[in-house]
Amino acid sequence: MNRTTRMLVTGLAAGLAMAAATTTASAEAMNFEGKTIKIVIPYGPGGTYDKYGVAFSNYLGQNIPGKPNVILQHMPGAGGAKAMNWAYNVAPKNGLTLIVPLDNTVTNQLMRPAKMRYDARDFTWLGSSNQTNVVMVVRTNSGVTKLSDMKTKQIIGSTSGKNSSGYINPMLIRGLFGYKIKMVTGYKGSSKSIFAMEQGESQMAAFNWLAWASKVPHWFKADKDGKVFARPIAQIGIFRDPDLPKSVPMVSELVTDEMDKKAVGFLSVAGLLGRGLALPPGVDKETVAILRAAYDKMNADPKFAADLKKRRLRLIPSTGAKIQGVVKVAVENASPEVVKHARKLIFGDES
Repeated sequence: MNRTTRMLVTGLAAGLAMAAATTTASAEAMNFEGKTIKIVIPYGPGGTYDKYGVAFSNYLGQNIPGKPNVILQHMPGAGGAKAMNWAYNVAPKNGLTLIVPLDNTVTNQLMRPAKMRYDARDFTWLGSSNQTNVVMVVRTNSGVTKLSDMKTKQIIGSTSGKNSSGYINPMLIRGLFGYKIKMVTGYKGSSKSIFAMEQGESQMAAFNWLAWASKVPHWFKADKDGKVFARPIAQIGIFRDPDLPKSVPMVSELVTDEMDKKAVGFLSVAGLLGRGLALPPGVDKETVAILRAAYDKMNADPKFAADLKKRRLRLIPSTGAKIQGVVKVAVENASPEVVKHARKLIFGDES
């Protein structure tokens, strides 16, 4: 055998060995039997991220071949950014670690790139089980009955951190209209923020409508004297929330400046991401296909829908491929000018 022939044979053997190794690795990645899948929740217990996470943990594994065990891990911090950065840069890429991603993943990446160490397009989105708007709610004893009242009345809001939708959306409203809004950060998730309102530490908060409807539905029902504890006064999203009165305005309908409209539209995409699951970058395609199929089966399971209903959660399903496309378009279509304008409205002169 001459030298050239030996090199060809050796190269072929090496290639076959690599192919065999890849096949073996993929086969191992697809074998979930006896394994444990971890779902990371970017906030503390009690919020809608956690509630959906619990439901996912109860049903996702049943639809995956091998029926792996599914557990939760809470990783609060920095308005959810801590968990998102960890999932992107540290989490194992073997398909056994998932995250309930922030609905404002794209917003954060584009407006605060120095703090967001990820590219939302590189996450693999498995699907979503809800889509809804962010709704600003105020205590009735604050004296604020409509948005324009905040032109003269200062109101204090509660939220987790500057990366959360509970901060970004009220501050956007403040920037758009010059309202007297002050946000207090440091609360661990929507539950603690809403409790702060109940205790009188704050007068306002802005969260996914589902958080309000599932945690404090009694706030919006009149008591024996005909009074309600709190009322929704604005919503931010692509479409009106079907569960809200028509009298609750869309912020997009109130702005007239073209750049302001684009800024509101850019931020409104967050509602479409809803509550779902994503994988860190680098998970092999075979595993992704298995997990996406399992997620779709879970969304189609009547028992899963019934479980969500018991938890006062909605089911508005989206596929992973659809969300992947939404994220890609949102990131790539946001011009630097629009992002800069939105950042200025929300964060002022902060870097």
